[in-house]
Amino acid sequence: MIVAAVLLAASAGGRAQDFPSRPVRLIVPSPPGGGTDIIARNVAQKFTERFRFAAVVENKTGAGSLVGTDYVAKAPADGHTLLVGGLFNMVMNSALIKDLPYDPVRDFATIGYISAYPFLLTVRPDMPVATLAEFVAYAKERPGKLNYGSAGLGTLQHVWGTILVKSMGLDMVHVPYKGGAAAQQDLITGRIDLMFDNLSAAKQYVLSGRAKALGLSAAARSSQLPEVPTINETGVVKFEGESWFGLFAPAATPAPVIAILRKALDESLRDPDLVGRIERDGGRVLAIAPADQQKFLKTEVERWSALVTKYGVTAD
Repeated sequence: MIVAAVLLAASAGGRAQDFPSRPVRLIVPSPPGGGTDIIARNVAQKFTERFRFAAVVENKTGAGSLVGTDYVAKAPADGHTLLVGGLFNMVMNSALIKDLPYDPVRDFATIGYISAYPFLLTVRPDMPVATLAEFVAYAKERPGKLNYGSAGLGTLQHVWGTILVKSMGLDMVHVPYKGGAAAQQDLITGRIDLMFDNLSAAKQYVLSGRAKALGLSAAARSSQLPEVPTINETGVVKFEGESWFGLFAPAATPAPVIAILRKALDESLRDPDLVGRIERDGGRVLAIAPADQQKFLKTEVERWSALVTKYGVTAD
């Protein structure tokens, strides 16, 4: 048994010394051009600078984000096939989809978290309210007559928007769009009344006066919109959350290989260039100690699954 253990350790060490032995693939389970894709390409660029082989991004779409995520869960556990995932596929899919083909906690090893972005609650520009409390009063006087938009059923805009609307005791109609940009356009032209969307996507409309901001989902205010209170600060309702992204490997990936990847990611996230890109988009580097990374993921799955159940959110 001792000899076997020594040989196993030597084998793992040998694999780690040779890693990577070919290009590292970063799988993005969503189409090119989106937020996840942009983050993946930023990380791939930094990995390429650090490894003797390039890191390349591959978009594997289908069934929402299920195809790409499940592909990595079942990929060879050698560190050469990684997943750039986030709250949308590692947590919300688990909360919304029965018989999910992968278990985000059991089937993946967390290499590290990359960044986190708050959501901004906005209303159409001609809405006669200036605060969240005023909006709640306005909406309660018009049950069933106001609406809120999203990027589609099951998206974070839909799930968080529904949780927030229902937790404030409002009767509003959900209007799903084929993408967040279309919903934002209808908000600024007054066709829909409310939207809860990523700060990076919504801030331009607030800064240009084409939408009004009522609250931010993060624990603290954003330097990009310092006058906008957090939702918790308004005293109307308690809501706190950020859309986060991370890098994951198949669960059986050897620890020495995980350590190499983790070191490369840590170094990348200390690079002023990458940090600057994240902060310009309204985000922050999400630094979580390795010992707490799986616990964080498990807590997020449990937290949002409970709220999805409580408020009856479905992707149907």
